[in-house]
Parts: sequence; C-alpha cells; structure tokens
Amino acid sequence: MPKLKTVFVCSECGYESPRWLGRCSSCMSFNTMNEEISTPAPKLGMAKESSLGVSHSKAVTLKKIDRNTDERAPTNIEELDRVLSGGLVTGSLTLVGGEPGIGKSTLLLQICQSIAFKNNGRILYVSGEESLAQIKMRAERLGVNNDNLFLLAETDVMAVEHAINEISPSLIIVDSIQTMQTGELSSSPGSVTQIRECASFFMRAAKNNGISVVLVGHVTKEGSLAGPRLLEHMVDTVLYFEGERAAGYRVIRAVKNRFGATNEIGVFEMDEMGLKSIENPSEYMLSGRPLDAPGSAVTCCVEGTRPILAEVQALVSFTTFGTPRRVAAGLDYNRSVMLIAMLEKRAGIALSNYDSYLNIAGGMKITEPAVDLATVAAIASSSKNKPINPYFLAFGEVGLTGEVRAVGGADKRIAEAEKLGFKECAVPQANMRGIRKRGDMRIYGVSNVNELLSVIL
Repeated sequence: MPKLKTVFVCSECGYESPRWLGRCSSCMSFNTMNEEISTPAPKLGMAKESSLGVSHSKAVTLKKIDRNTDERAPTNIEELDRVLSGGLVTGSLTLVGGEPGIGKSTLLLQICQSIAFKNNGRILYVSGEESLAQIKMRAERLGVNNDNLFLLAETDVMAVEHAINEISPSLIIVDSIQTMQTGELSSSPGSVTQIRECASFFMRAAKNNGISVVLVGHVTKEGSLAGPRLLEHMVDTVLYFEGERAAGYRVIRAVKNRFGATNEIGVFEMDEMGLKSIENPSEYMLSGRPLDAPGSAVTCCVEGTRPILAEVQALVSFTTFGTPRRVAAGLDYNRSVMLIAMLEKRAGIALSNYDSYLNIAGGMKITEPAVDLATVAAIASSSKNKPINPYFLAFGEVGLTGEVRAVGGADKRIAEAEKLGFKECAVPQANMRGIRKRGDMRIYGVSNVNELLSVIL
C-alpha cells in the first residue's frame, strides 16, 4: 500500500506547508504545525462512499426510525456498572483517563475476568506500554484466568487490525491510545495527528463490527486528557479516575455518556487484590472523623444520582504576616475565598489577620455550590473554637450578601443523612416546602448565614 502524502497545517491559522516549521510563516506562532494527511477533494457530482460502507444516504422522518434497545454487556463490577448505566454498550467507544498509577490497568484486567457476554465473546487486550509477561504477573495477582482473554503487545494499528480479523473479539482494550501509531504517518507516537488517526481506526472498528472498545488515555499535569480535544468528542463515553494514589479509595466519574447519565460516580477501595466496590460511600468517607473538634462540619453532595456525605474541615489560625494564607483542598479555591470575605463583611467574623485552611476529608473533590453552607459553618466553628454537634448536617448555596439559596435534591440528601443517624439538619428556607417530615430528624430552615450561626454556635 503506497504511503499517503502529508502536509503540515498550523493549528492557529490553517496555513499549510509541505515541511515542518518551528514557526508558522503566516501567523508567526511557534510550535503550531501539525502533520495532516493530504487527501484530494472529491469531484462534484461523484458519489463518495462513507466509512460505514453506505454510498447513498436518505433522509427519513422521525416516526419511521426504529428505536432499538442498546445491547449491554454488564461488567459485574457494581460501581462501574452504575457509572456506565448498566454496562458496556455493543459498538461503543469508551475512553478511560487518569493519572499514572491510579489503577486504570488494574480495573481493565478485572473487567476481562468479570464481564458477561451472551455468547462468551472473546476479549483482545492490546498493550503498548507493558510486555506480555508483565500483564500476566498482574493478572495472576488479581486472579484473572479467563480462557477467552487474548493479549497482544503491539503499537502498530495494522497489526491490531490483523489480530481483530483473526480473533473476532467482542471487546477490545487498548492501553494506551498515546502509544498507538500508524505507518502512514511519519510523526512519532503520541502526537496530535497519530492520536486522532488511531482513534478514528478504533472508532470504525467499533461501529462497523459491533465491538465494544475501551481506550486508556494519559492525562497532562493539569489533569486533562492528553492529545487533541477531538478525542473526547469522538468517543461515546469518557471516564475519569480520581483520587490520591496514597489514599485507600478511588473515584471513577463519567463526564460524558451518550447512553446514560453524566457525572455519575463509582467509589472503589484499592488493596493488594485490586479494586473493590464500596457499597456505602457516605459511611466510608465519614469513618474516623472527630466528634468534638472545632472546624468540622458534615455536608451532603449529589454526584449524578447518588447523595454522598462528606466532612468539610476548616482551620483558622492567627498570622503575623501582612497577607494571610488561603488554602483549599477538594474545594473551589475562588469560591472559598469569596465565602471567607462574605463572613467577615456580613457576619462580623474577623478573618483578615488569620490564615484559613479548608479541606474535604479523604481527598474527595466537590464542585457543587451546595457545600457552601457547611464550609461557612466549619470556618465559623474554627474561628470561635466551638465544636458543632457531630450529628448535624448542613447544605445550601451561599451568596455574597449572606443569603442562603435553594439547591436540588434536598429530600434525597436528608434521607441519606437520616440513614447514617444524623439528628439535625440546616437547609435553605426555600427548600422547606418540598421536604417530607422525618421521625427524629430536626430540620432548620435558614435564609441567611446569621441564622445558621445562631443554630450551630
């Protein structure tokens, strides 16, 4: 097969050059020239066959389209099936990203052992980073001994295509997409063009042959997936692994899912035998928390459809420096600084000469504004050096004028707190109408932060 001609295109202005340039001759930008495959434009009036093998497409009305239920293969890993809304869809392309050592390869090998196909489908595990002996060592440690699992240590997509035609798998796992390359391009593996072309190959393999494909993606130091943004648009599902490697738990989050809910999370515990599902994340997150320590408050966040209780910790300490420090781990830094300024202005709590350190216990990251009320309670508790009732819960969004705004899923959050034995709860006054009466749960409706402080202090 003859090599295709390539050109170098500037990602900023679109200028084309037959050779690579360190600086674009048109817009004068540095390091923006990317290799592209040069294909002649089709002549007008000529039918062009699509990648799916259909030469002529015909528009139809919405009523004439048959809605077929997507066939899913459950992974039998409870938390992962929750994130995937039931399992891997046949013919889907899934991208799994996460930091090195977080447990991506471990989870994928566990999928190879537990996934259930109706016809005992074969699995092709393609590794471009590890040898077959290394994969076998991990498989023996995890207890993976599936006879339908085929391993291939290869980085050339043409060799992978040959293995697909020979094995006819139902599931393909590629670890990782950044190591794959095609001989039609002269650029090195991991470049923007190589990643795009290799991902296109696996997308065609998934759609044309009805194969479920899982791609492993590297992440940058900022935490985003390495490679072109187009990669996330091409795939059907994007999963992110989160959590500190030193911590005992991992969180897998669906940030894109064409076949189910987004922002759904699954919580796992990492041990020597691999990843294990945590059935009650709220109880796991609150284990070991101090009961009578100032600066500790419990809140409830909703991730996807699941309410999870988390502990917000605050430490307010006097400083002799002119500018106090503001540190937030697991919370949005800018929002935390705004809440500190609001407390000083609206509630009269002097914080301008105090360092403020905020943390979500366990290393979890919470981005929704419902955590504001518990953050305010924790800061006030640490500043006044008065502990909060350990069976007290608070959630709600706080504005810059000190008002407390309503949040969604209030009744669901309170029900989760009641299951774990909490007796008191502060909620936005606007949410009081939609809350059902609880047996022993005492619920306070607060409309501003001063009402909250009068309850907890």
